[in-house]
Amino acid sequence: MDSFTHRIIKSFKHDGHLHRMWLENWKVPEEELLPEHKREAMIVLINNQTKIQESDGKEWTSRIPGVSFFIPGEWYNIVALLEEGGVRYYCNVASPVYQAGHVLTYIDYDLDVIRMPAGDVHIVDQEEYEHHKHLYRYPSLVETKVKAGLDSLLKRIERSDAPFHDESVRRYYQLWKDRGTEV
Repeated sequence: MDSFTHRIIKSFKHDGHLHRMWLENWKVPEEELLPEHKREAMIVLINNQTKIQESDGKEWTSRIPGVSFFIPGEWYNIVALLEEGGVRYYCNVASPVYQAGHVLTYIDYDLDVIRMPAGDVHIVDQEEYEHHKHLYRYPSLVETKVKAGLDSLLKRIERSDAPFHDESVRRYYQLWKDRGTEV
């Protein structure tokens, strides 16, 4: 039986500068993926109190356990945060994930969608997206992909498609806690 393996997540901005890194994440073994996640070849990562390094070098530690879902080809990724009041989904509109060795990278396009535990949905950081769109001169293809990614994400949330299932998130996190984090 495979064990959880260490991964680093790096988020960049459109101009290529590093935005943020999550330094301690654990990839769920392929054989432990649920069928609905396996069907879409999702990459599922767990973290808890991971070190996060900002672009300016400052480091801090996350306080909330998270289960991250990267879906190849999709212009977004999803982080399920296991909070006391329930699971909150923080979704980044971003380029599709690229994986090289133990490092996953993507370009963050600022737009975020938050699905609260009660089910209400909020689109945030639209002003930041507009600012960076002009600053970094996003080509029209990127703007089209970002809009399509946002629309696809909102439809996935509305339909409660995977990975928006709290019980699956809790299952992965518990499995990781029970199994440990041996590399």
